Amino acid sequence: MTAPIHKLKLGTGDLILNSPFDEPDAYWTHDRSAMVFTRMSGRRPAGYVVAAPQARGFDDPGVFMPLTLANAIRPRVKAWREAGYPGVTTITRRLLDHWKDADQREGRRFFFCQIEAIETLIWLAEAPAEDTAGIDVPGDGGDFSRWCTKLATGTGKTVVMAMLIAWQVLNRVTYRHDERYAKDVFIVAPGLTVRDRLKVLVPDAPGNYYTFFEIVPPGLEEKLRQGRVRVANWHTLGIETEAQLAKVRSVDQRRRMARSDERYLRDVLGDLADAGKLIVINDEAHHAWRENPEAKVKGVSKSDVEEATKWVRGLDRIHATRGILRCFDFSATPFAPSGRKSSEEAVFPWIVSDFGLNDAIESGLVKTPRVVVRDDGTLTRELKSRFYHVYREPDVQADLNRKAEPHEPLPDLVTTAYTLLGADWLATARAWKNADHPVPPVLITVANRIETAARVKFMFDGERIPISELCDPERTLHIDSKVLGQAEAQEQAGEVDAPPGEDDGDDEDPASVASLTKHEQAELLRRTVGSVGQIGQPGEQVQNVISVGMLSEGWDAKTVTHIMGLRAFTSQLLCEQVVGRGLRRTEYEPYTTEDGRQFFRPEHVNIFGVPFTFLPHENEEVGGPEPPPPKRLVMVLPERERDFGISWPNIVRIDTVYRPVLDLDIAAVSPLVLNASDTPTMAELAAILEGKPNLEALREIDVESIVQNHRFQTILFKVARGVFEQMDPSWTGQRDVLVSQLIRLTEAFLASDRIQIRPQAYADIPAKRRLMLMLNMNRIIGHFWSEIRQTNAAERTPVFDPEQPVRGTRAMSPWYTARPCQPTVRSHVNLATFDSTWEASEAFSLERSDLVQAWVKNDHLGFEIWYVFRGARHRYRPDFLVRLINGVTLVLETKGRIDDEANAKHEYLAEWIDAVNAHGGFGRWAWDVSTSLDDVVDILARHAEPSA
Repeated sequence: MTAPIHKLKLGTGDLILNSPFDEPDAYWTHDRSAMVFTRMSGRRPAGYVVAAPQARGFDDPGVFMPLTLANAIRPRVKAWREAGYPGVTTITRRLLDHWKDADQREGRRFFFCQIEAIETLIWLAEAPAEDTAGIDVPGDGGDFSRWCTKLATGTGKTVVMAMLIAWQVLNRVTYRHDERYAKDVFIVAPGLTVRDRLKVLVPDAPGNYYTFFEIVPPGLEEKLRQGRVRVANWHTLGIETEAQLAKVRSVDQRRRMARSDERYLRDVLGDLADAGKLIVINDEAHHAWRENPEAKVKGVSKSDVEEATKWVRGLDRIHATRGILRCFDFSATPFAPSGRKSSEEAVFPWIVSDFGLNDAIESGLVKTPRVVVRDDGTLTRELKSRFYHVYREPDVQADLNRKAEPHEPLPDLVTTAYTLLGADWLATARAWKNADHPVPPVLITVANRIETAARVKFMFDGERIPISELCDPERTLHIDSKVLGQAEAQEQAGEVDAPPGEDDGDDEDPASVASLTKHEQAELLRRTVGSVGQIGQPGEQVQNVISVGMLSEGWDAKTVTHIMGLRAFTSQLLCEQVVGRGLRRTEYEPYTTEDGRQFFRPEHVNIFGVPFTFLPHENEEVGGPEPPPPKRLVMVLPERERDFGISWPNIVRIDTVYRPVLDLDIAAVSPLVLNASDTPTMAELAAILEGKPNLEALREIDVESIVQNHRFQTILFKVARGVFEQMDPSWTGQRDVLVSQLIRLTEAFLASDRIQIRPQAYADIPAKRRLMLMLNMNRIIGHFWSEIRQTNAAERTPVFDPEQPVRGTRAMSPWYTARPCQPTVRSHVNLATFDSTWEASEAFSLERSDLVQAWVKNDHLGFEIWYVFRGARHRYRPDFLVRLINGVTLVLETKGRIDDEANAKHEYLAEWIDAVNAHGGFGRWAWDVSTSLDDVVDILARHAEPSA
């Protein structure tokens, strides 16, 4: 029974309560009413939290979901431990005594969570029947049993696996007829990186854990070597029976001959194929789930389903032909996809022990994650910092969800986030260097797609943020997922058995990388990825890692101190997997308190963009769905195509041919207003526990001191280079001529009053002005490039989509809508949908006007114009397409208020119109904006004139 000890406001940011070597005796819980943490006595119950109905952010308490089986087992194991482990074999007792003897560990004491995890597995197998009465571990629906050990990332589950293997092998070798044990062990890993890391579990392998951690008592080493351990990637389990091949659509796989059971066992198990039953250890076991054919799992990729199916079906075949004594699962996040964002049933029901992330933080076993909670810029509607989940900001999400070229600037909010996080990284790097730390701290980026990762790499290479130390290409690791995946694909195809020897000592010269084969390049990349922060290895000096999805697991770098998330995070599972890449401690040297207990000092990982305070599986559907509103079918009427069909050029971009001599009247340049409220210069991070921030102890990041070191000349060259990168692909003259002209024009622009900074106090102080210019670099580049493009374009050439150069109303697929709509007469589409009464009134005017030959509401048609605003690229869909009686096609927009973004849209629409008219192959086009309910008649009359 737990009881509150006292309430306090934490002033140090230290959330560590327990010794990592003792059973936890206290834990924090969040007091919502007082917004403080309450320290409770006793042990944190095993379980997880789901969001309460309508949960939103920091203040929501969530609903605790206990892991009933683990909570039932935990006190029984404790009582069994305190009773001296009744029922265990002599070998098991020797192992337990050896593992718990601190005097013999020589600085390598096992953590309590590791001891408890192995004790639980031993208790289930060896404790007297009366001790385990009433405990029934559910299965997964298969014919072999599974026991799952849930351990947070960074708590040392590989060591527990070594303990498990020693316990099984030594008992089987000693008691040859005891069917509770096996001396053959098959370990399945979710990828090559994990597979290679798990080779420390092979008893004879160099650097094996049995020797390094002194897993086996003296005198038992020879018995351990009688065991056989095979580590394999899950791909080796493959689909191989005739029945399974018949379900595979691939022609190549159909042509393959199904392997016999004997051949299959030989290929998968090697020398383990010729003996009795074996045990299986699944690492990252949340990948090994049994697909429910009656349930449609939404949001789960086909590759994930394929991996889980191959993994589990492969084990089924091994069990049917060889026999699996038991399957031991290890995972920090043992959830199987359920098709919903929250489901109690998604948790593995065979979890027998739990030491979760909150337990690990409170015991100091991992770094404490700190997320950004506020900054001095504009907040979100939920009053959070926009850096909290930066991807969810509308401008950012739209920009990052497209196939962009590497040189296209990232949204300003993203570059500002990198500036702030980079400034904190720089402070950490300097502290590590002053402390003679041999390797640098690491910033990792987890992006949503390969194009975004390429743009991030381009940003760093071009020093688009004012932290030059972080922009070193030689220390930046851009992980090409395609190249990295080649090694696994080759192994799956049987092309390679194992990577080159880890101990050959011949690291490739980077200069010779280009001469390597594709497989060698993939292998070098994989070795670099797997050795970040390791002295003497290819990844030793890596300090900046940019990737897409591979960092979700299987990456155990200890030097990660900063994380940037540039993707959607829809569940706590995904958040924990990504944040887990930064949780491993750098130091494990404990200090001793006056009462003789040993503790770890706190370490932290600072996080932008990963909403780690989201409760697990947020947005769970609660209750029954509401009745859907009535919907109407919107479709093309084929009989109207001849009279009312409208087509348009499908343009992917517009190339501008510039005049050889650039000219720009600076006084005529439209002003660019930079508001300090839109430009965060500092942010605060708070330590997170139970999904709540400790707001009493904040880490502040301030970039002013960083930017003050940048002179005006540096800003000038950065802006000029940014504009050059946009113009260079279509510049026909000499590049040095373009550079010199841009530097001259940029200098005049930056020194003019065309950049207006608010408040005025920022503009009057040179350091503040430089700060605003640096943090709004992309906006300045985009604005200045736009002005140059408008006044110096000699020719604009549209570039068409090669697969579909022309689109039209005839290609619209039928769709349903619940929005207001009206039938049409002069439109190819039967109904026009409206977002406002204004649009409905204008549609009525289009129907009645004698100047209109045909019109259509631009909804689901695919007619869109790309434009850039505040450093982000967006799609713009004008409201109406109108063909007038004089043949002009009018693009008509309805806009009540003209703001900066509307002006940006219209600027790019005007360029689009000019390029189409210059092409000459699509008739005459025009555009206009309706700003009031009564101006449509005049707009139509103006463009329907014979000279229009």
